[in-house]
Amino acid sequence: MTESVTAMPLTWPPAWPRALDEVMGQPPPRGDYRASPEDFKVEECLGFAPEGEGEHLWLWVEKRDLTTLELARRLARACEVGVRDIGYSGIKDRVAVTRQWFSVHLPGRATPSDLSMRLADTPVRVLEQVRHPRKLKRGVHRANRFELRLTGEVVRDPGVERRWQWLCEHGVPNYFGPQRFGPGGRNLINARAVLARGWRKRDDREGMLLSTARSYLFNTLLARRLTAGHWASALPGDVLILDGTASQFRADIIDAELRERLRQLDLHPSGVLWGTGRLASQADAAAYEQALAIAEPELCEGLQRAGVRMSRRALRVRLGAPALMRDDATLTLSFELPRGAFATAVVRELMAHPDL
Repeated sequence: MTESVTAMPLTWPPAWPRALDEVMGQPPPRGDYRASPEDFKVEECLGFAPEGEGEHLWLWVEKRDLTTLELARRLARACEVGVRDIGYSGIKDRVAVTRQWFSVHLPGRATPSDLSMRLADTPVRVLEQVRHPRKLKRGVHRANRFELRLTGEVVRDPGVERRWQWLCEHGVPNYFGPQRFGPGGRNLINARAVLARGWRKRDDREGMLLSTARSYLFNTLLARRLTAGHWASALPGDVLILDGTASQFRADIIDAELRERLRQLDLHPSGVLWGTGRLASQADAAAYEQALAIAEPELCEGLQRAGVRMSRRALRVRLGAPALMRDDATLTLSFELPRGAFATAVVRELMAHPDL
């Protein structure tokens, strides 16, 4: 692979290609989603159960039209603790109805008996309370379950079932969704400015700007490999990730067994999340990733100066337990994605929308 990656213009949204445009021979029809929070439902799949005792109170909550960070602040006030005493695994969408776990550090203190009353002015319901010995840490949940309602032209599209079936059989490009970049790509603009002058913790306490820069670079890499037809198939030197796990290995030779496992969605090619360290990929796969440093030197060098370490992300994601239901006015999709994958990456393959 000798062709270099060219930097995408700072316009929004970037023209990242869809997998289905070539398959279907045309872009998807227009559609709408998230007309109300009830159109976008998310449920966190933790993958284990709290133990029932300990100094941390774990809360299974449902929130509506509220960010995870704002709910953490409100829980801290309601339980009379600091925000640092609140734990959660994943940041969920604001314009949505979401269910997820939070933890509250209450050493030597009883569970507030009037917690629901203290949260009465908050669009949240406490569904379950249970104790656990440890704080809920970021990124420990296994997956998220989605139920989405789409409206508009896409509902009348006779090809939508074919599109959906193709995604179920072949997987979905694992793009970071538009939420990561903010309205009009504002987070990326801010990330460029912060990294150009030198990242400091006080400018980005949650690390969101670092994540934004890495996400943009990853999407750029995925877009290039998708255009070249290598997003779902492996190149020599690719690092392959076992579906549903963090297990990975480099494949210097792509034999028939590996190609079959890739076809069955048991393995996925991966791309770099930029930072310090050496690329785990080699040969043809590494050439795509090395080209990022040429195309976006300010972002790559800024991330390295910030000290964030390189890691890997699958280029493709498999839909778990997928289902599609249609009536006269709506399409309802339900599916499960591993943590870190975006439902909006699925939706943009099915319909065109300005936010996607």
